[in-house]
Amino acid sequence: MSNRLRSLALGLVGASAMAVPAFAVDIDITCRCVIGGVNSATAEWLEKSVIPAFEAANPDINVTLNQFGGEDAQLTQQLALDFSTGAGPDISGFDGFLIPSFAEGGLLKSLDEMIGEPYAKWEGWDHISPGIRSILSYQGQTYGVGLGTDVRMIFVRSDLLEKAGIDAASWQPTSWADVLDAARKLKAAGVESPFQLNAGVAMGEATTMQGYWMALLGTGEGVTDADGKYIVSSQGILDTLNLYKTIYVDEGLGDQRAQLLADGRNRSFANFRDGKTAMLVEGDWFYRSVTAPGAEFEVKDRDTVMSWKKMPAENPGEGIRGQDFVSISGGTGYVINPNTANPQEAWKFLSFMMSKDQMTAFQDFQPGIRSRSDVPIPNNPFLTETSQALLPITTARPNDAHYNAVSQEIQRMTEAVVSGELSPEEAMAQYKTAVTAIVGADNTVSLL
Repeated sequence: MSNRLRSLALGLVGASAMAVPAFAVDIDITCRCVIGGVNSATAEWLEKSVIPAFEAANPDINVTLNQFGGEDAQLTQQLALDFSTGAGPDISGFDGFLIPSFAEGGLLKSLDEMIGEPYAKWEGWDHISPGIRSILSYQGQTYGVGLGTDVRMIFVRSDLLEKAGIDAASWQPTSWADVLDAARKLKAAGVESPFQLNAGVAMGEATTMQGYWMALLGTGEGVTDADGKYIVSSQGILDTLNLYKTIYVDEGLGDQRAQLLADGRNRSFANFRDGKTAMLVEGDWFYRSVTAPGAEFEVKDRDTVMSWKKMPAENPGEGIRGQDFVSISGGTGYVINPNTANPQEAWKFLSFMMSKDQMTAFQDFQPGIRSRSDVPIPNNPFLTETSQALLPITTARPNDAHYNAVSQEIQRMTEAVVSGELSPEEAMAQYKTAVTAIVGADNTVSLL
């Protein structure tokens, strides 16, 4: 090639290079959310509001949403694998109870360590209470930003209660006996599986949180005592396991198979939708997401046929802190992958996502109890009523690195009883052995 042609070619290459825009950073975010499927509103919010608005304000950053439709436990396992091998999304949805074990295992870094000053000076911290912030914190370090909190209750099919001769409007059980009596009347009236109290391994934390905790709290106990030691044998554990035995083994008041199948939780949702289950213990999202219009498990005429009741203690005044009724709250949010190549850009997107404007926009997709105090609950009677009634009596899981492993033993314990494999006494003995091996004898207590 002549010098003249070489110069011309180089000139064209240079001109072409000058025309290319500045290098864009690509980041991705994963959540258990699928448009038209599980947590559809979250996926719609991200795709239709957050990402377009962020990219318009930050043209040098491209954001991709990974929609994950599997179970919570599957996403947890995938994130643990990814974070341990340097892979995975830049940002991920995350349940607060996992923070301690991931942090202890070196699978997460605090936002202070990763982000520094932009994290410390974020305006959002002025509007997130210490209690809400602690949901995604461990030992004084913050690892993520919470999206919101929740409360748990008994959801009921008013139409089925009426069929069984129970006045749905006035009925409020004040003891486990009241709940079981209603379940027996429902069964006699032809309702296939009157009561759903989550059990078994397949439902993961949904078993521990919506099932076991909601019963155990009614005995006056928690999973740990006031000193933070894990209770491994007690009358409360036995009473809770015997409640499971009554429902699923002795009297067939619930769908036993649903507790043992891989898709059991979805089956429990379908049972409620289809009128096979009349009472189901779940979190507030069951109303605002799972059974909402257009959702997979939409309950037709939801606000006519569906209502909620407080979960009673085993007997009046015998619940945790001497309460008549109980609830437990958790919280989810988002964390940044400790291996991300673009931590500052990831934080820029995460803090934008959790801004007042975007959190307020989320309320249009799905009303909820948000983490920011400056984002009001919209005109939603259900959320207003449940938050006012249940937040004052709620409690939370222990912020402990061993909790996730202990929770899995709780799930195994309930499954052993529900399947009929072990008696409550045998299952509790097995639980005691397993938990003692996990946390050490010094960190356990027996109350029997």
